[in-house]
Amino acid sequence: MKRGGQINGRAKATGKVGGRNLSKRRLAIPAVIFLVVGLIIAGTAFQKHSSETATAPQNAAAVKAENPAFKTPHTLAELLALSPADLVHCDIARMNLLCAESLPGAENLNVGESLAMLDSWAQHIESEIDRNFHHYSENPAYFYNSTNFYKMAMMGVVLYEDYNIRYNPKWIAAPGSESPDDHFFADSSDVLIHGLIGGRHLGTCSSMPVLYIALGRRLGYPLKLVTTKQHLFVCWDSPAEKFDIDATSKGVSHYDDSVYRQWPFPINDEEIKEEGYLKSLTPEEEMSVFLSIRGACQTDNGLLGDALASFSLAYKLVPTWKGNQVMFAQARQRLARPVLLVQQQQPVNANIPADPNPLPQMPRNPFRTP
Repeated sequence: MKRGGQINGRAKATGKVGGRNLSKRRLAIPAVIFLVVGLIIAGTAFQKHSSETATAPQNAAAVKAENPAFKTPHTLAELLALSPADLVHCDIARMNLLCAESLPGAENLNVGESLAMLDSWAQHIESEIDRNFHHYSENPAYFYNSTNFYKMAMMGVVLYEDYNIRYNPKWIAAPGSESPDDHFFADSSDVLIHGLIGGRHLGTCSSMPVLYIALGRRLGYPLKLVTTKQHLFVCWDSPAEKFDIDATSKGVSHYDDSVYRQWPFPINDEEIKEEGYLKSLTPEEEMSVFLSIRGACQTDNGLLGDALASFSLAYKLVPTWKGNQVMFAQARQRLARPVLLVQQQQPVNANIPADPNPLPQMPRNPFRTP
């Protein structure tokens, strides 16, 4: 079956990427003997490298088999009751979905069905990666001579073409052009992954990287969630290989940390230290991010008491992030005196920076590449 697809490649001058059409999504039959031999050798190398970088698959069955004592949470309350040691065993997709519980935009949330859907998608992605490996064999330099980047690029193709995953066009704009009252977080389906798995299949940089990580971990990929100023991205983080992936365009983009020091907004060493930017997040930090997004959604919908609870929980998980400190203080201030929403978004005092931790504070998404 002939099908079009796009895998992003690199532009050496800028480090950014462009689209490339894949004319077929099936393995080509080689015409000469040496090509057959080359594919066999490359395939062997692919399998070997995969075994060197793979981690344990993260889905309910695999986690239960490896950690029989782990009690899988089925509600937000059960998730919040987990110890930090238990959070390590919790599927990032389950964490994210449970943080959408009872939020506006999550009225039809079904965590079990969503997780089963992710398991199915991961199987399909793995099948497509395997049967399209000839694209890597024919031009490994196009994929940075990395079978792992090839896997992520093919994941992007499958998600874009087969599952219609898109950045919500409503939130596409140039960095710096946002307004403080656009209520970016008001609809939880824009910022948590249930909006990508079901319904419109639309998301933003608050949710799309989490989807890639959830699927990749199901395939044993060592993927991590990373923050920079007002943006989330993915990192392939193993002892053998490390590279950054942006998962919010037509496919994926291959970057390194130097790009995220300048984009979408410049950051300095002090901010990196205070906010935990450019580092692979721990499960506790991932959970803190999701709770902050939950709190931002509740704030945009006027649920100030609930928002205070969410920001408090996020702060308790990672009290060292300045953004968590600021958002917790702001949430308390909102309840202390009723003021207009635009006033509620101001710092509590002059000593608190106006631009705290990017993810929860981000009332609109600065990454605007559709």
